[in-house]
Amino acid sequence: MPDRLEEIFLWQRRFNDHIRQERHLDFPASEWIQKEAMALMVELAEVMEESRYKWWKNPTPIEPDKLKEELVDVLHFFISMCIDAGLDAESLYQGYLAKNQENFRRQRGLSEKTGYEV
Repeated sequence: MPDRLEEIFLWQRRFNDHIRQERHLDFPASEWIQKEAMALMVELAEVMEESRYKWWKNPTPIEPDKLKEELVDVLHFFISMCIDAGLDAESLYQGYLAKNQENFRRQRGLSEKTGYEV
């Protein structure tokens, strides 16, 4: 079975290439990252809407399928940003592992960064 993260990167790259070619979009990587960051923020706002964050309104149940759809949209733009920043699935994975280990060290007071320990 293929690595799922690598497959996500492959399909996102294909989609990005298709959209950019079909719509004749040619921006430098830095501009793509800015555009994708903005789109990511909009999608995160849609996650907030689906999670019913407005405490001043009468509560309504979260619709799980809509929430999941918005989270997948967040992933689309995040992976696009990774691609344009030069990250592939393996480098994202390795970077995540390193940061996760550092976060644990911080929480245990074992990092050079201070102020995190319990």
